[in-house]
Amino acid sequence: MTVDEASEAVDLEAVPPPSGRARRSAALRWLLTDRIALLIVLLVVLLAWFHFLSVGDYLLAPFSASYLAGYLAYFVPVFMLAVGEAFVIIGGRGGIDLSVGGTVSLVSIVFGYEYAFWHWPLWLAIIAAIVGGAVLGAVNGLLIGTLRIPALIATLATGYAYSALALTLHNSAPIATTRIQHLTSMTRSVSLPLVGGLLPAVPLQLLTVFLPTALVAWFLLHRSTYGRRLYALGTNETAARFAAISVGGVRFTAYVLSGAVAGAVAVVTVAQFASAATDAGTSGSGMTLPAITVAVLGGVAISGGVGSIGGVALAALLVTWLNAGILLLFNNGQSSKLQLFALGGLLLLAALLNVFISRFARRIR
Repeated sequence: MTVDEASEAVDLEAVPPPSGRARRSAALRWLLTDRIALLIVLLVVLLAWFHFLSVGDYLLAPFSASYLAGYLAYFVPVFMLAVGEAFVIIGGRGGIDLSVGGTVSLVSIVFGYEYAFWHWPLWLAIIAAIVGGAVLGAVNGLLIGTLRIPALIATLATGYAYSALALTLHNSAPIATTRIQHLTSMTRSVSLPLVGGLLPAVPLQLLTVFLPTALVAWFLLHRSTYGRRLYALGTNETAARFAAISVGGVRFTAYVLSGAVAGAVAVVTVAQFASAATDAGTSGSGMTLPAITVAVLGGVAISGGVGSIGGVALAALLVTWLNAGILLLFNNGQSSKLQLFALGGLLLLAALLNVFISRFARRIR
């Protein structure tokens, strides 16, 4: 053994192994700073808890794999709207879209007219819905990106306007013709390729809507020039301006994308409920609060510049299956109230995590 090797061996022996406390601190720091890991742990805990309640006959029906798979029909619209919120929030400067519920309602009614009354081909009506949503999003983008009106005020105003237009267009009555009702075939359950005998059937929109949306959003956010500009803008707007990034243009595009996604959600909602309702996106607790909750819970920082599509997908799955479990707890209408309470709690938890996570991680080093 050479002198250098002997010296290195002595140095390695002199370094004590990490203590149990140090290992626990490192594991806790990793869990808190990696939002995807935290969401996976929360999902496992949630499934284990409701499985225990199901085995003990505390639920109204079994919390089974087939039940969870069927409930994924509600996962798709929540995830899609949360993706739109992620784009506008990542752009920074208080970005938020409170108009998505009104957009879904208005586009649903227009889609109902196009497909049920004007007998447009389905593919053309779907394209028109996505383009229509993008146009409504462009109004937000113009107000916020160009006129620099605060996003909270601009999207709250347009949300009210879109909701009012939806109610006015068809006198607050839903469109539920035979042609519309036949769209439920778009949401039927299908077996997954290759593993159809091992896993329960899942809603068709998981393959036809969720996967394309997730892939396109992932590419735009994580692999495109636009995504890099959006992150740069949300991280430091002044530096982005010095880097010759079109601040107004990038934010405008984010709201256009959010509106386009809401237009696609309108089609999914009409097919799912076999009705084009004037309050499709605003009835009950609406679609806006769940979308914002999922985005923030998925790791999208309110201050901008931080977020991922994977985190949003896991957060949407967590919220969906939490609601699925709560639905089996009560049979007297209390489940919807508890779902709303849990949603508010998750939003507060997500906001607290995003604010204090970095400080706590530094403290436990």
